[in-house]
Amino acid sequence: MAQFDRIYQYKSIFSRKAFVPKLELLNKLEISEATFKRDLDKMRDVYNYEIVYDRFENAYRLNNTDGTYELPGLMFTHKELLALLTIHNMITELEPGLLGPKLQPLQDRLADLLASEGVDASALTQRVRAVHAGKRRLELKSFQVLAEATLERKQLHVSHYNRGRNETTVRDISPQQLVHYRDNWYVDAWCHKRERLQSFSVDAITQCEKLDKPAKEINPKAIQEQMQSGYGIFGGEARYWAKLKFTPERARWVQAEEWHPDQKSTLHPDGSYTLEVPYSDARELLGDVLRFGADVEVLAPKSLRASATEALRLALGRYGSS
Repeated sequence: MAQFDRIYQYKSIFSRKAFVPKLELLNKLEISEATFKRDLDKMRDVYNYEIVYDRFENAYRLNNTDGTYELPGLMFTHKELLALLTIHNMITELEPGLLGPKLQPLQDRLADLLASEGVDASALTQRVRAVHAGKRRLELKSFQVLAEATLERKQLHVSHYNRGRNETTVRDISPQQLVHYRDNWYVDAWCHKRERLQSFSVDAITQCEKLDKPAKEINPKAIQEQMQSGYGIFGGEARYWAKLKFTPERARWVQAEEWHPDQKSTLHPDGSYTLEVPYSDARELLGDVLRFGADVEVLAPKSLRASATEALRLALGRYGSS
């Protein structure tokens, strides 16, 4: 056990028992007397946490004169500190400049605690890497306003660009939750213009102003049912089930993937793999199916199979007869 973790264990032991004999401490921590002495010195000199011998009780006790003793920063073990730093670096990689500066003081504190144990926290950035594919550029200022309104439960006045129709609309929305999906950010919100729940791509919100109006509250269960029961970011209440059959070669990868929490799957004796997923809007599902090319076949429903056939026909037409 590392010394840092042992110090955490000392705190746990003395939180349950006021007086602890030396032999009990040595046995519980599986350490020698020499190690025990070094631990006491480090706790006193580095962490201002003093454990002293009480002659009357013939045991050790925590020297806590003001009744408010707490080990600074030691609510975490060595492994937990490393996990926190890893999460911090992942957040920074997720959206550079978004939360990193606000969390920097915490990172510095965690790094100092690890450094006292001889661990170089800065090396973590060289060992953890996030790779993004298809990430769209995001206006951080707009994102921060949107995030504040979501947490403060305020309405927003936004200008939203619809790529499909190539038009911008102005509307007021009540943000319900932020969603990070496939390297991009979305906000599920009540649209006061359409009077329904919608998902908006944050990078398509060209202007964003927080209003001094309380956001309309939507039951979280209703949000989940409407926005998450279908396939992908388009969500919506699921109305269809897609049945896809993958070749044995591609099945080796796909059978380990979760396309939807409610998916159904069958691995066949020949190695092929059938996957069934619920959906309401076929656009994203169709795109995911087409990327597998000849390694997948849409078995049902007929409408999705026809859409896939037409898309493949048009794609082949791009290459002519060559």
